[in-house]
Amino acid sequence: MEPNKKNKILIVDDDSFLLDMYSMKFSQNGFEVQSAISGVQALKKMEDGFGPDIILLDIIMPVMDGFEFMEKIKNQNLSPNSIKIVLSNRGQQADIDRGKELGASGYIVKANTTPSEVIVQVVDIAKNASV
Repeated sequence: MEPNKKNKILIVDDDSFLLDMYSMKFSQNGFEVQSAISGVQALKKMEDGFGPDIILLDIIMPVMDGFEFMEKIKNQNLSPNSIKIVLSNRGQQADIDRGKELGASGYIVKANTTPSEVIVQVVDIAKNASV
């Protein structure tokens, strides 16, 4: 992450309450925020040219889950330099490993983390990933 540059983040979650809350929190912390209520909607934004610096995504979503979304953007070479971070209630090691295999730089378990902690973790992961 570059200092003094407004980092673009794409937040993908099918829970509209969480999506709105995280969108507000990240914009209050200096991010340019785009949000998508589904993997399908997020994929469309990226196909239309939105290139986020960071993608924060849920795993459990209808139609296209977070893993499928990550596979699609990888296969279509959409925003290959984006830092991908999973934000999910699923904290099993198999899910964490699958996220890493698909290019996730970090994995945050929602149930164990407050919204403020999520922002701190995302910033830390992004700093370490861009070194």
